[in-house]
Formats: sequence, C-alpha cells, structure tokens
Amino acid sequence: MPHKPGIYLMKDRFGTVIYVGKARDLKRRVSQYFHPSRRMGWDMKFRALVDSIQDLDVHIVKNEAESILLEGKLIKEFHPRYNISFRDDKRFLLLKVNLNDPIPRFSLTRIKTEDGAKYFGPFANSGALRSTVAMIRRKFHLRGCRPLTPNDTDYKHCLYANLKFCTAPCINNVSHDVYKQQVLAACEFLDGQTGEFEKQLEDEMKKAAAALNFEKAAELRDAVDALRKTMQRTEKFERIPYKLPVSMNPEADLRELGRALNLPKEPNRIEGFDISNISGTFMVASLVSFWRGRPDRSNYRRFRMKGVASQDDFACMAETIQRRYSRLKKESAEKQSTSEEAQASSVTEEIPTEEELPPSDEMNAPWVPKPTSVYPDLILIDGGKGQLNAACAELSKLGLSDIPIIGLAKEFEEIYRPGQSEPLRLSHDSGALKLLQRVRDESHRFANTYNAQLRLKKISESILDEFPGIGQNRKAALLKKFGSVQRLRLATVEQIAEVSGFGGKAAAELKTFLQARSVSEVNSPIEKVGEIPPS
Repeated sequence: MPHKPGIYLMKDRFGTVIYVGKARDLKRRVSQYFHPSRRMGWDMKFRALVDSIQDLDVHIVKNEAESILLEGKLIKEFHPRYNISFRDDKRFLLLKVNLNDPIPRFSLTRIKTEDGAKYFGPFANSGALRSTVAMIRRKFHLRGCRPLTPNDTDYKHCLYANLKFCTAPCINNVSHDVYKQQVLAACEFLDGQTGEFEKQLEDEMKKAAAALNFEKAAELRDAVDALRKTMQRTEKFERIPYKLPVSMNPEADLRELGRALNLPKEPNRIEGFDISNISGTFMVASLVSFWRGRPDRSNYRRFRMKGVASQDDFACMAETIQRRYSRLKKESAEKQSTSEEAQASSVTEEIPTEEELPPSDEMNAPWVPKPTSVYPDLILIDGGKGQLNAACAELSKLGLSDIPIIGLAKEFEEIYRPGQSEPLRLSHDSGALKLLQRVRDESHRFANTYNAQLRLKKISESILDEFPGIGQNRKAALLKKFGSVQRLRLATVEQIAEVSGFGGKAAAELKTFLQARSVSEVNSPIEKVGEIPPS
C-alpha cells in the first residue's frame, strides 16, 4: 500500500463491505489493524472485525478533506456493520446563493436541488465553512439577514448596516445591480480566487504578532486556517468509484453454477431483480445485468411501479417481469424481422469466420452461427417461493417459460427453482453461490439507491421550504387551498392573503419569492439519470 491519503474498505468472505475508514497514510493506518499487540487487546469489537476481514480495497485521494467526503458517501451507500459515524441521512454542508432573488444572500443547506441556484461544496469541515462565510460577508459587505426582500420599515436599525458589514441595499441608496456585483465578486472568491486575501491575512497576523498583540494574531491565524480548509480543492464524488468484488476466476464460477443448476449452458448473461419500498410508498424495482460474472452497468434498468396500488412485493415483481420481458420480446421480434429482410435482399453467401467455426471434434456437424438472443441465460429473483412463482407466471403468459429462473432467499441462502419443492443449498465457500450473492446484493443496492433518490426528491421538491419564516402549518394551508406550487404561482396576492396565517405583506413577499424562483426553474435542466438509462 502507498504512503498516501485515501479510504479503505474491508470485506468479509462473502465480499460484503463491513468497514469503511479513512487515513492520511494508508499503509501505516491499515497495518495497525494487524499488529499482534492490538489483536490481543481487550476490545472485542475490534477483534471481531479483524477476524472477519478476508479482503480489502483502497482508493487514493488528494487530501484529507476529500477522504472525509468519500468515506461518508461510501458509509451511507453500503451501511457497513462495524461503522458508527455517517450512518444517518445527514449530509455535508453546501453553500447556496440564488442570483435570481431580488437581493441575493448566501445560506447553508445540506440538499442540492434543481432550483437554478449556485452551489458551492460540499465542505468537509462545517466549522471552518461558517467562519469563512462570516469573513466573506464582511469582506464583500453582504447581508446576513433571512428575509427574501428586506425593507426599510423593518430594517431601519439593521445591525449589519450599522457595523458596516453590509451595504444594506434595503435601506441605503445602493442599487440592486451594484449589490449583485458584490455577490458575483464573492462567487468568484469561492471559486478559488483567494490567494491575495489569504496573503493579506497572513501579513496582518505577522504585524499583530510583532506588536505583541497575540490575541489578534491568534484570531487571524485561525481565520487563515479556516479559509485554507474551506477552499481546499476536493473532487465531487457523483458516482462512487467503487467496484463490486469480483471473483479471481469468474469463468470457473459460471461453470460451477451451470452444473449446480443443471443448465444447458453456462449462464453468461444473468439478470437480477429486486423490489424496494417503504410501507407501500415509492415502490420501485431494479434490474442489474452481469456478463461473464462481471457487472454490465450499461444494461442496468430501474422501474417505478404503475399498476400496484398498495404494498405487495409479489405484484411488484410480476409487473417488473412483465414490463421487462414483454419489451425484450418485442425487440426480439423486430430484430428477427430485420434479419430476415436483410437475408432476403442479400445475394452473397455468408462464410463463417475462423473463430465462428466449431471445434475440431465437431467439424462434421453442420455450421451454426453464434446465438444473438436478447434474452438472458439466467434470471435471478431476490426472494423465495412467492416472488419466484409471481415471476414464473408472467414468463408463462409471455411464452418465455424456457428461460431458466431461480429465487435466492437471503436468510439461509437457499436457491428455489420452479417445480422443485425443496430448495437447493450450496456450500458457502462455493464460487457459484458467491456469484449469485454478488448479483443479488447489487440488485438490492441499486433498488435501495433509487428508492432513496425518490424519497429525497419528494422531501426537497417543495420550494416553499426555502421561503423564510414559513412553517409546516402555513405550508400545509397553502397546499390545501391551491393544491400545488404551480397553482400557487398563478394565484394573486389577494388570494394568497386569504389563507390562514398570511396577511397582505406576507402574501406579497411570497408572490415575489415564487416569481423569482419560476424564472430560474424555467432555465433549469431536466433531471438526468446519469449513465443508467431509465426503463
């Protein structure tokens, strides 16, 4: 291992991540786990962790802040058994400013939404970020008050204005355009143009120290340190750079799996399905595809249930199978029709290439081209008999009962097969079982990730949460009267003022807020799935 900063992922014999850690020096940190003196210590949890480690991965990063961000993201993704920190849904802080607001202000948030605002971060050190934001407000004379449009009535005795921390465009003769230039200058500062200001602080610190004013020098030192920590460049880990554990010999695992299931050939293409929902909400399904024992992420798909009204994993699985393989059946028919037309129009005889010729012991058999079926060689359902029977019924309706299909129950790792009353149990050291576990765990992870994305989007979809001073009761009253934010945008100030908890002033501020947000949302991009095509 290198003497570099990074994170390490420890895995058990099933390839499951059981611990994620960070280190400024990977070699020194990881080696501490295997010192004989530590293994003989009194910490039973540590001994249990070390005894469970069968393999580990490391990922090198540029600095410690980057390792903290990646560590937190991986812990939330894999929920390792031996980790305690970062297991909740709390995220790192972001700095946000919406330039479409009448008088923009910087605010801290933990959720990034497609609202047209400009975001900076995430930042690993929240304390350093807060100190830096305070410095930025003083340096560029920006406001720190909460209202969307402060006015001279409420803020004629503004503390920020009296201390000269803010140019106070709400009560002074400062145009909004001039103030917006101050905000843009602060954005450039946050984009990395901090060298001159950092040098200025260091010079002031040295002068204060030379004048024996050590308290001021210490404050300036802490300010420089906070600025450096905040502005430290880090990667934005939109996709986790972690690969599923892969067998040392996946081809052998495929052969072993084919023999264990009595398949007519090796299952080169395996498709795994899983269902995810919470109390019947956000019912989704995932499809992961493995080719030759390795993840084929370009063929991953995800489904949101359309015909299931309540929590029913069997019905969800049936709908997913029906939608997936009815589409494949249609694609197969179109492909076959295109192939027949091409053959009819061709006047040249196809000659097999050398690699398409059969082995020497089968030279007397007629030549057969390589199969080009769109169907998988094996379907894996995450679940027991109930999920398996629901999937088999849909395949039978589509006339695809000849596709091999099995179910893998997690509790005892039992394999259920159609027409077999007793499950098949393979050795936990079997490469075939480990391959099925990798497919099952990946489908489970992919389904849960999609479910979490939908829940997060639902939580953050209402822009009313960003309106200063609004509570749950006032927000509920607005949505009850108008039904949606879109209808609320079309309402007049007088109609909004009729809602309980709103007067003419609050209604006018809300109308201005929604108008500013509507301009940004028109220009905001459509949500993208990334490299995973939606189904």
